[in-house]
This record gives sequence, structure tokens and C-alpha cells, in this order.
Amino acid sequence: MTQDELKQAVARAALDYVVEGRIIGVGTGSTANFFIDELGKIRDRIKGAVASSEATATRLRSHGITVFDLNDIDAMPVYIDGADEINHQGAMIKGGGGALTREKIVASVADRFVCIADGSKLVDVLGTFPLPVEVIPMAVQSVSKYLSAMGAMPVLRMKDGQPYMTDNACHIIDASGMRITEPAAMESKINDIPGVVSVGLFAIRGASVCLLGTSTGVRRLEF
Repeated sequence: MTQDELKQAVARAALDYVVEGRIIGVGTGSTANFFIDELGKIRDRIKGAVASSEATATRLRSHGITVFDLNDIDAMPVYIDGADEINHQGAMIKGGGGALTREKIVASVADRFVCIADGSKLVDVLGTFPLPVEVIPMAVQSVSKYLSAMGAMPVLRMKDGQPYMTDNACHIIDASGMRITEPAAMESKINDIPGVVSVGLFAIRGASVCLLGTSTGVRRLEF
């Protein structure tokens, strides 16, 4: 099976976690896009969705799904999103698609976080995938120095020759070369750096369930 076929398989499997008549939180990225396409097929069974990015909101609306502002809802049973890496304890690196802060905010409101990913994303130790850190623009240099002191190799993310701009009008530093053995502690430490908006470690609040696409079918992990 191709990587896209694996992503589509977990996207279909994630429909089992959709609660009828309720609002669902939806993530950002290629795997989340497959899920949105599947969700569109059952749009009449849900009240609507909260999007973790402008791109996700646009895709949801293209399927006729009502998009709610997070400030307008009281509760949400589930948030469904992909991951760039996930370990055997449910801690994740996210933010390859640039939506880490909004993803973390929406996920924090949901009762459960269902991670959907192809099997290659499961790792023993996080850090092979560069860790995204969203920062306010004036803090790029200072935050980079902090990350370097922690043993990382920070690189400002670029797009079309310009610093990448998030939906929050911030920049992203991708920190490579890290072996993250204590992700929750690392998440807290980086979040405390002045100028950091959010770090792409989802460990203090990790996944509740992970659906992994493999050549033999969808593997389900609970944490």
C-alpha cells in the first residue's frame, strides 16, 4: 500500500470515533485532509466542526460542513488529527503543517484526541523529525539561541524565499538534532522561553488513541 492509501485507511477508521449530532475538532495536514474528505460523506450526522487552521476551515466548508468558532462551543467529544511522530506513550511531535498552536488549543478542549497516521510515524524516541517552535517574529534570534544551548540546530522555516507566516502572524523555528527522551519536561521547558507561542510537542496532553495504517490493516493503540 502507498503512504496515501495508508492515510486513507486510518481516515476511514477514524469515523468510528465521530459522535453523532456533536461538533468535532479537526486537525491540519495531509492525513487530516483525508479525514475531512471522509467526514464530508457523513456531514449530515454531525452538527459541525472546529478547524485548527484556515486551510482546514476552507476544506471543511467545501464539503458543506459547518465550521464553528471555538469560542462559541462549550464542549467537544473528540479531536482528530495526524502527527509527524508519535511514541509508544502517545506523545507526539506536530507542526509540520504549521498549525501547531491552533491544533494544541482545539485539542485541549476535546475529551479525546484521536491521532491518525501511517505506521512510519511510530517511533521509540521523538526527535528525528525536526521539532517546530512557533515564535513571535521579534524573538526568532533569542529563541534560536536558547534552542542551540539545549543542543538543537534551529532553522527558521522559509516559504517562497520569505519567513513562513502562521495563521497567527508568527514564525516557526524547526529544531533538529534533538533526542527527546522526556517529552513532557521538554515541552514545559521550551514553552517557558520568552517569545515562544507554542512548541510542537504534544506530551503533557498527548493522544488518547492512535490509529496507525500498516500493510496488514489499521493498528489501534490506546494510551
